[in-house]
Amino acid sequence: MQKIHTEKAPAAIGPYSQAVRVGNFLFTSGQIPIDPATGEIVEGDIEAQTERICKNLKAVLEAAGTGLEKVVKTTCFLADMGDFAAFNAVYAQYFTEKPARSCVAVKTLPKNVLAEVECIAEL
Repeated sequence: MQKIHTEKAPAAIGPYSQAVRVGNFLFTSGQIPIDPATGEIVEGDIEAQTERICKNLKAVLEAAGTGLEKVVKTTCFLADMGDFAAFNAVYAQYFTEKPARSCVAVKTLPKNVLAEVECIAEL
């Protein structure tokens, strides 16, 4: 098991790794819309937050030597299922290979963000 870390994505805000490589797969931790340059949550609506989340995931994947096109599964958490369509509009621009996905609404996310996404990718 190899831990992955990049400065191009937010540092973990708890006792976990940005991602872990096991065999030919990478398992990312959930990414929230933290700007890695400032350490702050990006301002704005679900679209702005989803954009930052996708950029963070892309950076973690690239640090491990893979990319968004190799993602086989995502798990998406939304604070409000009313944001589903707007979330999907941004998500679809990044996950063009249409990996398997689960998307659920949750009561609260870390730092009260609007969304969080984790993924599994082939290396």
